[in-house]
Amino acid sequence: MSNTLNERQISDREIKALQIAAKTQLKRKGKSNVWIVPSQAGHGEYEVRPDPQAPRCTCPDYEFRNARCKHIVAVEYVLMRETTADGQTVVTETVKVTRKTYSQNWPAYNAAQTHEKSEIQALLYELCRNVPEPEKRKGRGRPQLPLSDMIFSSTYKIYSTVSGRRFATDLREAKQRGYLSRLPHYNSVFNYLESEVLTPYLYELISLSAQPLTSIEEDFAVDSSGFSTGQFMRWLDVKYGTKEDRRQWLKLHLMCGVKTNIVTSVQVTDGYAHDYPYFKPLVEQTAKAGFQMKEISADKGYLGATNMLASLQKGAIPYIPFKSNSVPDSRGSYGPKSELWSRMYHFYALNRAEFLQHYHQRSNIETTFHMIKSKFGQRLQSRTLTAQINEALCKVLCHNLCVVIQSVHELGIEAEFSTAV
Repeated sequence: MSNTLNERQISDREIKALQIAAKTQLKRKGKSNVWIVPSQAGHGEYEVRPDPQAPRCTCPDYEFRNARCKHIVAVEYVLMRETTADGQTVVTETVKVTRKTYSQNWPAYNAAQTHEKSEIQALLYELCRNVPEPEKRKGRGRPQLPLSDMIFSSTYKIYSTVSGRRFATDLREAKQRGYLSRLPHYNSVFNYLESEVLTPYLYELISLSAQPLTSIEEDFAVDSSGFSTGQFMRWLDVKYGTKEDRRQWLKLHLMCGVKTNIVTSVQVTDGYAHDYPYFKPLVEQTAKAGFQMKEISADKGYLGATNMLASLQKGAIPYIPFKSNSVPDSRGSYGPKSELWSRMYHFYALNRAEFLQHYHQRSNIETTFHMIKSKFGQRLQSRTLTAQINEALCKVLCHNLCVVIQSVHELGIEAEFSTAV
């Protein structure tokens, strides 16, 4: 095969050939150069002779077209040919189709991991120190801790993933390094998460924490995922009329860059909120953060002319697959947007292979959710709704700072944040 998949558009026959080579067992017939390839439709077997000059196959497709069929291509994938300097051909047999892999800069990766805990404190301090201080409350009582200290302590507590009492040691170390103006009690950290004042600042800090990667990310993905809580609700089984307790959960809607998994915008809702309405706000917030978007991938739950138009207005091509009951004409329900719907539908229908190559970047957002949940937990420990929302946002902020640290070591970016909060 003279061209690789990256050099040209892959055809439907090659896609099917890859499936045959990966999922079925191709056998050589004796010691000859004839291979037995099972029919993908389950109609028996075909004999393939993978001659480089004149390959042949006994399937109906080859007999009708007299050209390379998917069975011949499948055998060619199995037989990886290498030509030596003197023109001879060395054949290496394998029955595996490997995927593209990416090399890891291990020295940079190790440096980022071994210095992460200390560097994340410095980055978090830089983010928080410009948070404006609200008006001080009047009356008696203990002086209120600065808001920047409250956000630093709450976010660093979520990063530590340890209990409040064990976290007291980390608080003392942060105070000694100058990241806190006063040392709070470990119980006070839980009270900070209960404050509604923190929520809008956490949203803003997440957006600011992604800014160092504006020159790196240009392709993005949108999706949502649930985080369970410690609260339960009564659930009625309609069929049998029985009642049971089910755990409540919140849903995290976010947009991330597909190269570094940085979260550029986020929204926390109840667990049963629909995904579709949050596509446009996430796109607008990402554009507001300074990102120049070229592509946005999302699943069928976000399919709609409104979301397509929101993406194109920001200069990004929306790669959202159409449903099985979608039709080329939007029947006038979107007015001037019907032309957009039709154009995207025909591109999806007529260029399916090219479309899927772009759409499959959406899988990177699954990696983003896995990174957040595996490192900071998939369950929200807080008891009240406000604290749960703040806890979820702190998890995202911690994730972004970890991504920035990794990018500083591996990509050589500068971790500089805007001073406007």
